[in-house]
Amino acid sequence: MNKDTTFAIVGLGLLGGSYAKGLKEAGYHVYGVARREETITYALEHNYIDEGSIDPALVAKADIIICCLYPSILIKWIEDNKKFFKPSAIISDVSGVKHTIVEPIQEILTNTTNEFIATHPMAGRETSGIEYANTEMFKSANFIIVPTEKNTQHAIDTMWSLAEILAFHHISILSIEEHDRMIGFLSQLTHVIAVSLMNTHDDEKLVDYTGDSFRDLTRIAKINEHMWSELFLYNKEILLDEITKFQESLSDFKETLQTENIDKMKMLFTQSTKRRKKFDK
Repeated sequence: MNKDTTFAIVGLGLLGGSYAKGLKEAGYHVYGVARREETITYALEHNYIDEGSIDPALVAKADIIICCLYPSILIKWIEDNKKFFKPSAIISDVSGVKHTIVEPIQEILTNTTNEFIATHPMAGRETSGIEYANTEMFKSANFIIVPTEKNTQHAIDTMWSLAEILAFHHISILSIEEHDRMIGFLSQLTHVIAVSLMNTHDDEKLVDYTGDSFRDLTRIAKINEHMWSELFLYNKEILLDEITKFQESLSDFKETLQTENIDKMKMLFTQSTKRRKKFDK
């Protein structure tokens, strides 16, 4: 990507701050837009951005605009601020759900020279806020590009280049349906399980006895309640389907234990071990 390309990061939280930091370190000119002056000040002091403002008009200077906003905010933000977009600017997002946001946004931009292409960086932490910005998390993470028939090859290639600049571990292209189905299982269901497990018992003494297995399994239960409640609701039908499948799997294991079917139990253990090993590659 040409080093003259300019970026605007809208929303300088954990992910937005990490994007800004990574792009700035790679030698690109980065603008930052945030709700609070303190966030802008922090980003400037830490050299994450070249210029920042709480005024969204700043995005008029950018060739590529990355919106690091909650889904409920994203559509309205683009509707309200498309008047500032530079002609032919590419707009993208980082949202964890696509089918409820991509079509409305592309419709909003229909009569403009701008193009919206959805992406999902599969990176994050249990913490939030720009003070936790960290580009290292990209190096082991997947980056998913989610184009539609309205997207150009240029926009797809641009997002691919962005992922390479930020040093993501693996880059994929999925349809909206493929993305939301995959996320419903790999990300959202796992958070449901972790939260449910953490809420099963409230005995404070358990912390004195727990081992690594419990800590590992419940790490993601320390959760951003605002963001994840939105993501679950925006992907409700797919997530409900995945929860049902998991309940069936759990019921099957329960029956195996009740009937003391040790051969089947060993088979389930062997099967899970084989499948898990594939993720270690």
